[in-house]
Amino acid sequence: MRIYIGSDHAGYELKNHLAQYLSQNGYDVTDVGPHDFDPEDDYPAFCFHTADAVVNDVEALGIVIGGSGNGEQIAANKVAGCRAALAWSEETARLSRQHNDANVVSLGARMHTLEEAERIVEVFLTEPFSAADRHQRRIDQVTDYEKARQLPPLPH
Repeated sequence: MRIYIGSDHAGYELKNHLAQYLSQNGYDVTDVGPHDFDPEDDYPAFCFHTADAVVNDVEALGIVIGGSGNGEQIAANKVAGCRAALAWSEETARLSRQHNDANVVSLGARMHTLEEAERIVEVFLTEPFSAADRHQRRIDQVTDYEKARQLPPLPH
């Protein structure tokens, strides 16, 4: 499986660790950057490029990493077709794949040990989408809004 991974300065060390860990475990990893530590870098470009790579490679998944993972998830979700989920536990990672068919996971490097981050990412990468009708229907509603930018009527 192809994995695209990007971060900012706060996620730089965890990104490098996970890229190596995933490569050693048989994943085809593309490091979107940064490739050098810069304490003043900004996360949006790295997240946009990571999300764009995933959206344009339907067989791939992505990982974005920052201090908390919040801004990185927000930025990645600005790319049409990206469904980025902030995962703070194995269960949130699992549900993001099962229910939301998330294609990018966002992690907070300051929130987890290396071992916790590895487990969260492994769950995310190995958990399949359930394909339950109710989950697909909801994903389709989000996709329709993303394309049309028209608010749907509220259900009664």
